[in-house]
Parts: sequence; structure tokens; C-alpha cells
Amino acid sequence: MAETGQDLKKAASLLNEGEVVAIPTETVYGLAGNAFSEKTIRKIFEVKKRPLTDPLIVHVSNIKAIEPLVDNFPDLARKLFEAFSPGPITILLPKSVKIPDIVTNSSPYVAVRIPNHPLTRQLLESIDFPLVAPSANPFGALSPSTAEHVQKGIGNKIPYILDGGPCQVGLESTIIQIVNETEIRILRPGGISEEKLMVFAEISQLETMDKQVVPGSMFSHYAPQKPLLLDALTEVLKQYSPNQIGLLAFGLKSILIPIENQFMLSESGNLEEAAQNLFQGLHYLDSISVEVIVAANIPENGLGKAINDRLKRAAAKRI
Repeated sequence: MAETGQDLKKAASLLNEGEVVAIPTETVYGLAGNAFSEKTIRKIFEVKKRPLTDPLIVHVSNIKAIEPLVDNFPDLARKLFEAFSPGPITILLPKSVKIPDIVTNSSPYVAVRIPNHPLTRQLLESIDFPLVAPSANPFGALSPSTAEHVQKGIGNKIPYILDGGPCQVGLESTIIQIVNETEIRILRPGGISEEKLMVFAEISQLETMDKQVVPGSMFSHYAPQKPLLLDALTEVLKQYSPNQIGLLAFGLKSILIPIENQFMLSESGNLEEAAQNLFQGLHYLDSISVEVIVAANIPENGLGKAINDRLKRAAAKRI
């Protein structure tokens, strides 16, 4: 199994040698490697069993470090990075020749972000290359929000996990594309809500971007091993006994399901708390002795849109 610790020098040394290392971010744990090394990037795809058609996000330590990676850096993109970075926002920009085609699925656009975790920011500042870092889990499986999740999923395939504790946002980053000087397109909902982005730009409702250009946008994704159904407790109770059902609750627990079979995302109905707890809750319900998981209804506003996006993709595995 992978060694786990907080040794930044060890992590940096491994990355400099062309190895891959699991790193913490504010969103989920990433499987990191040198973004300029095609050999290392192929190792990431192999460890995750991720299709080469699913692009990767490039992680840097600051806004200035983005400039050599892109051919064009629009003012609006710079303003959005200044407003929300370091943090869970990723922007798709025209890539420079420094970025290997394998990173972008041969697209002319590269997805870039500045993660907000003190250990990973220190790590990025200690090396002289950016990192690609898709979620540190087998492709299609639940995203890891703790070092333990990484160890369980791919710990036998990597040398080191940089343990930064539980992820504080818990949802992958919001991915956007710049349409023009005043308009953006949301390509994947995530840790920055649409409402917050609307302060800076209009939101285009058009979806013209090829999904194979957008990291983490496949329809079936983020799935537990057990079947997941959305807002269907009444129907599921007709087919399963209460002891066979796991409930991902929001706001209220159910008197119909054993308490130990329930995981509360947020008792107060706080969507940021629910986002932070989402993958932790799904990991827990997937680990206990139930046959099916039911997710309660999540309001479709704020981070609720991103939470529902992940839940719909997780449930799509069973359709």
C-alpha cells in the first residue's frame, strides 16, 4: 500500500523522478504528475483506468504561472481567477505548445486552476512544473475526499499519499469557458455556484463545447458500487426492507429507515455543508450492509446544482 504522510520533500522528489503522487485539494484528492511529461501522464491514465479521451486539469500555484501555459489570457479570465482563486474554479483557455496533446485529448484548449490547499500550494511552489491531477480514484468511482479513500481505491498502485485531511469543499471545481468580454459558459457545475459567477459575467445557456474537451464531463461518473436512486424512497420501500436501504439525507432524517443506515449531508439544509459531505456520505453508505442507496431531494439552487449533477451521474450507472 502507499505510504501516507505530510512530507513535502518526499512528494516533490517523487514527482521530479516522474512518479505520480496523491495530493489534497480543497475539492477532492488528486492523482498528480508532471504536466509536461507524457510518460508520467500516461501512468496517471493507467493507474486510474481513465480513457485517454477524458482531458485533464492543469494545476498551478498562482496566476502568473498560467501565462506560459496559454496562448491567450482574456481579461475576464484573469478577473475570475483573481476573484475565486486559489479555489474551485477551472477555466478553459487556448493552450500553448508547452502542454502535451495527451493532457487535452488533442483539443486546442487546456483547463487550468489554482488549488486552495496549503500543502499542495507549497508543493507546487517547490517544483518547476505544473501538475495534472484528476481525482485520485479508479475512473468512474466515487471521488476521494480523504486520504483513506485514496488508499482504499488506488493505494496499491502509487508510492505516496500526501495527507492534507478531509477536503473542505468536497465537490470538484466549476469549469467555465470564456465566450467574450462579458459572457461565460459553465461547462461543469462545481464548487463555485452560478450565482457567484453572475456577479462578474453573464451566463450563456448555449452548450457548444465538445464534451470530450471538458474534464470529468462523462454522463456516468462518480458512482458507488451499490445502485443509487434519486428521491425515490417510497418506491424503493416497495421493493426492499428498511434494513436493506441506505439513505443520503438532507435536512430531515427518515423515521422509516434505521438511523445507522442514514448519512446526513446537512441537518440545517446548508448546501455548502452538504457539498463538503457528499462523497464522504456516499463512501459511508457504500461501505455498510445495504442493497441500495437513496438520495434525498436537493434544492436546485446555489451549490445544489453541482450536488445534483454528481448525484445524477452516479445514478446514471444503473440506467
